[in-house]
Amino acid sequence: MKIGQNKVVEFCYELEVDGQVVDHTTKERPLDYIHGTGSLLPKLEAHIEGMEPGSRFDITLAPADAYGEIDPSRIIDLPKAAFEVNGEVREDLLVPGNTIPMMNSMGGVIPGVVLEVSEDSVKMDLNHQMAGKTLHFTGEVLTVREATEKELTEGLHGEYVHSCGCGGCHGHDGDCGGCGGGHCGEEHDGDCGCGCH
Repeated sequence: MKIGQNKVVEFCYELEVDGQVVDHTTKERPLDYIHGTGSLLPKLEAHIEGMEPGSRFDITLAPADAYGEIDPSRIIDLPKAAFEVNGEVREDLLVPGNTIPMMNSMGGVIPGVVLEVSEDSVKMDLNHQMAGKTLHFTGEVLTVREATEKELTEGLHGEYVHSCGCGGCHGHDGDCGGCGGGHCGEEHDGDCGCGCH
């Protein structure tokens, strides 16, 4: 069976960024998704469409085809008071390089990286951690099958029923980085997860 609309696909992959492997899955713990539902980065999804189990893939995505370029408007200064918990600023979290889950205006959770900490404010980078990066995916398609009606209605992992605030995270760690867009791969040794959307 070939990969196409509403097919459940399992594949293993390795993601390389700047010459380093930053995420991967294995045959024992593959990434799975329903094709054509916006789970993968569009160019990655288009690249593997029509493939069958056993097919191997190798694709490089420029930033424009992945998570875009770094947007300077997403680097913001916040008052330290924004990091209060029970009336106290969580100074232990305010360490440059630390990632802190932030709530956006629509109630969604997005990861923010602490860039600088001053006496009164904190400079945060709210760009996707893969923004500005060229992504090189290699992998193998493992299985392809028809999705059930329940999977099409509720999602492969119930993500259409139980949202985690970022569009559904397939029951993984909720990082919403994703191996191609935003909700797959996070549970697979992925501190960045890079492919689902």
